Amino acid sequence: MTTGLLVLALLQQPVVLGTPVDEGVLLVRMDTLEVARESFRISRGRLSGGTPGWSLATTIRYDRARPVIVLSPILEVNDDTMPVTLQYDVADPRQPSRILGQLGRGRFTVRSVAKAAERAREFSTGKRTVVLDDSVFALYLFAGWIASSQATEVTAILPRALKREIVQMQDQGVSPTTLNRDPARLRHITLTRESGETVELWLDSAGRLMKVEVPSRRLIAERVAGG
Repeated sequence: MTTGLLVLALLQQPVVLGTPVDEGVLLVRMDTLEVARESFRISRGRLSGGTPGWSLATTIRYDRARPVIVLSPILEVNDDTMPVTLQYDVADPRQPSRILGQLGRGRFTVRSVAKAAERAREFSTGKRTVVLDDSVFALYLFAGWIASSQATEVTAILPRALKREIVQMQDQGVSPTTLNRDPARLRHITLTRESGETVELWLDSAGRLMKVEVPSRRLIAERVAGG
């Protein structure tokens, strides 16, 4: 089943609050060094505003260096995968903060609340918008869902940086790769940042996120076997 067919099948199912769609663990390595683990869960249900959609809750812990940093976003998207709400806790002892996001008419408002300061920005949304973070990899799932065989411009909002980018995405089709050191054939999506950095996403036939690669950083976030 292609990613598009998976999303269509989910839309045709009755909406039940909190129905889990997928959950797993991503092991994050730079070169061969493990730097973090990310546990995520995506659920199908009614969003806080009452409309149907998906909720992605993920937590990634960077504990190989000091200070230990834990990033925990909860992102809700509607049936068009447009981000609707965001609650993002940043557990950084140097400056802990909470980031809140809310979809409005043609814009997504991000507010960052820390002990000593509060900042807010409004970002215009295009036809396709995703929420991304350089250090949180499960968020790339929705980018993978909306990618098509034609190169497409997508608005990316990076809430921790209070920044907006236009990225290029393209579905490259099913390609060979490795997963947990074993050969695999997965759907391959490329995402090109404004800086020129390329992020490679790999999804299985059910639309589940299996691997994220950032070659310029020598970084791989790979789904743990069995998850």
